[in-house]
Amino acid sequence: MAGRNPLHLFRASRAGLRTSQWAPMRQQFGRRRVQTVAETNVEPPKNESAFTKLWNSEVGPKTVHFWAPIMKWGLVLAGIADLARPAENLSLQQNGALVATGAIWTRWCFVIRPKNYFLATVNFFVFLVGTTQCTRIFLYNQSIKNSSLTDELKKAAKDEKEMVKGIVESPERAAEKAKAAA
Repeated sequence: MAGRNPLHLFRASRAGLRTSQWAPMRQQFGRRRVQTVAETNVEPPKNESAFTKLWNSEVGPKTVHFWAPIMKWGLVLAGIADLARPAENLSLQQNGALVATGAIWTRWCFVIRPKNYFLATVNFFVFLVGTTQCTRIFLYNQSIKNSSLTDELKKAAKDEKEMVKGIVESPERAAEKAKAAA
């Protein structure tokens, strides 16, 4: 038994499928499903409601093509909420990434099949929000560069003056602040 080919049992079982009694099962499982042109060009009934058309469309709520843009609107809302933040607290790298992904994926939505205009819309708004924030950051950086050195020194001197004034008025409170800061 040790000298026999280990594939002997496998070959024997396969030989049983070649008999005529297994032919219907072989045909059923051996066939590949082929989609015909008639199946792909099925026209919807003429009197469908708008909701039914949306529900049964290629980019309707039954597909990921619908839910991905819904979730992505969170990026747009977060970007709009960041309009209230000061420009010095915004990240140029993060908003630059939003600009790039918004532009790339907006274009891609018109290339893929099915064309997803809903996803293109949300990506375009991601691009707009990122561009707005990048513009705010660039304008803030320009305003810092355009301020003169004397203005910066005056501002620093004023801050030092207020700190020294606080120490003179209440040395105990200043010492407590210094301990808390350390």
